[in-house]
Order: sequence, then structure tokens, then C-alpha cells
Amino acid sequence: MPSTTAFTVNGRTYRPPNRPVAVICLDGSADEYLDAAVARDRMPNLKKMTLKGYRGLARAAMPTFTNVNNSSIVTGRPPSVHGIGGNFFFDTASGTEVMMNSATFLRADTLFPAAQRAGRKVAVITAKEKLRDIFASGLIAAGGIAFSSEKANKTTMGVHGIKKVEDLAGPTPEIYSGEASLYVLRAGAALLEAGRADFLYLSTTDYMQHKFAPAAPEILDFYAGLDREIGRLLAAGAVVAVTADHGMNAKQNADGSPNIIYLESELCEAFGPGFRVILPITDPYVAHHGALGSFAQVHLPRGLAAGPVINWLRARDGVTECLDRDTAARLMDLPPDRMGDLVVASARDVVLGRTPDYHDLKALHGALRSHGGRYEEMVPLVFSGPLSAAYAAVVAADVRNFDIFEIACNGVVG
Repeated sequence: MPSTTAFTVNGRTYRPPNRPVAVICLDGSADEYLDAAVARDRMPNLKKMTLKGYRGLARAAMPTFTNVNNSSIVTGRPPSVHGIGGNFFFDTASGTEVMMNSATFLRADTLFPAAQRAGRKVAVITAKEKLRDIFASGLIAAGGIAFSSEKANKTTMGVHGIKKVEDLAGPTPEIYSGEASLYVLRAGAALLEAGRADFLYLSTTDYMQHKFAPAAPEILDFYAGLDREIGRLLAAGAVVAVTADHGMNAKQNADGSPNIIYLESELCEAFGPGFRVILPITDPYVAHHGALGSFAQVHLPRGLAAGPVINWLRARDGVTECLDRDTAARLMDLPPDRMGDLVVASARDVVLGRTPDYHDLKALHGALRSHGGRYEEMVPLVFSGPLSAAYAAVVAADVRNFDIFEIACNGVVG
């Protein structure tokens, strides 16, 4: 019987039920993807969850990027608390651009070591290796499991808390594939069925959503595959909760070409040299998005007043928000010391770039679909059981995707 011992992390208390808990983050899964799959009878298990439990929307953390939101989900707190405000930031002290793919950048504990110490068997599985270190922070030492499908063939007891993952879930998949995500859920279900885990976080990759629109045959087959593994988790008796880190939208002109504002080039042309634009979407997976998203941090040249730049950007077609650092930190719950002087967000069909030479558009797999701004902020929130009256009131107000573990542990009844 799974432990029901409560544990508290970052000011939140979790009271897990006496059954397994499986929280799933479907990377890039705008609600339209679930709608399309359910409407075509490709996700019967998700449909069952909707009918017997709860399905609605939650607000993701800004910017709507993977590292930001996964860090929020696993800590239960916004970026202002955990410190991860993007995949990249410019460290003004060292004068270098830094990738935040390490737990050393976390300023808050994840809830997993505390769950493990409270008697839960914790397993955290991600598709992308870049997230594993963040998720695994403190967990392996506590006796838990954390690995990525990207590096499933490299697991060791000392680093990952498990070995021979391929015996569990099959050959290591290619990261630029739907299989990389299916593998995450398949491995999680296998661990649960074998009694090796009863508290799961399963985080997929958004390669398929970057590549395909919601009604594409390929994406419908992909969601049907996800649903089969969700069915295994349900059959094993788990409370299953599903959300996403961000949505996804086409960022294209009428002719299908990428709809890009080269922000650094335009600012230098308008105001002179010295601007540095940081694109927090930047990560090792360039075929997903070509480092093009709908959110940017702008570092101004020394001595240049912000006011004229803000006014110019707000008047630029395709720009929907331009805020100074303090205002953006307050409104978006971001860590101000890891931000630029200005924050810029773009329209639903627009991405922000640096310069034409900075981006290798040949690396993109298909037409450009991406995320990062306000138009990818609302994401699905689904629970396999009905919610208590108290938590029904919570989700009816301003529920966040990073509330999901608290609700799954404390608020699902039946």
C-alpha cells in the first residue's frame, strides 16, 4: 500500500492518497490537440477521465517555455521562487550567456526527495536529457529514480537510481520522434506495474507538436499512443493528472514562411549598436524551433534610456507586450536578476529572433510552430477523479499548471 504520510515543500503540504499518483506533462499540448484526438475517438481513456473526473484549463508560467514550466511543476512554485526564468539568460556579472539546464540554478527544492523520504517510491522520467538534472536534484540520494528516454541506454544505479531501462521499455528512441515521448509513459507504466514506483512525474517532448497541427493524421496517431499508456496507468489504480508546460501555435506568414521579427537587428538599426537580445527558448533541440519563440529579453546599450525603446517596440506591428524589468518581474513572477532591461512578447503568429545570421532555419523540421508568449499560456488540466469542493473552487478561480501535484495529492476524491 503506498504511503499516505504528508510532506511539505516550499510552503505547500501534500497528502498523497493510498494509491499511486501519476502526473503527466504533455509538452506543447495545447488543448486543441486533446480536442482533436477525443473528437475522433483516438483518446478513449482521456475521455473517460473527463467524464468521471475533471477537465479544464490552467494558466502556465511565463514565459511559456519547457524549463520554466517544468521547474514550476516540480517545485509547485513560479519562476520568481525557483529561479528558472528561461532556458537561457545573460549573466551580466560574467558577461556570458548561460544555459539553465542544471539543478545548480534552482533556488527551491523539488517535491520529489521529500516524497521519497515520506515513504513514496518516486520515479521521474523525462524525454529530454536537459531536464533530468533539474528533476533529479536530491532524489537519487533519497533512493528514487530519474532518467530520460533520450539517454535510456546510459542509465546507472549511481546516477539514475536504475539500470537496464531498455529491458523495461525497449530500445532508446531518437529524440526527434514521437517515440521519445511514448517511451516516457511506457517506462512509467512499466515501473508502476512492477511495483517499483508509486509516485510518478512523466514529462514528454514537444517534437510532434512543433511539427504537426492538431488534426494531422500523424499527431492523431501519436495521441492515440499516449492514450494507451494513460490507460495502463489507470488500470494500475493510479490517480492520473495531465497538464502541459505550454501550448503551441503556427508562427508563419500566408506563404508558409516563418513570421520573424529580428529584434536585435531592428533595434540596432533604429537606435544604434550595443543591444543584446536573449531568446530564452534557445536549447540543444534546434530542429524543434530554430531558437525562435514569442518571448525575448532585451539588454540595452549602456546609457540608453529605456522609454524611447519601449515606445518604439510597443508601436511595432507583431509586438504585443514590452515591459521594463521590474514590471515584467512583478506581472510574470520572474526572477529579476536573471532578466534583461526589457521583456518583449509577440503576437500569436509571430516569433522573435536576434539577427538573420544567428538562426539556421534549415535545421527546422517542417513549417515553424512554436511558443513562448501569452498565446501559449492556457494549457489543459485533467484529473482522473472528481475534485473535492475545496479544490473545485480553486480550479474555478486562477488555477496554475504548477498546482497539479497539490491537487492530485489533496483534491481528487473517489
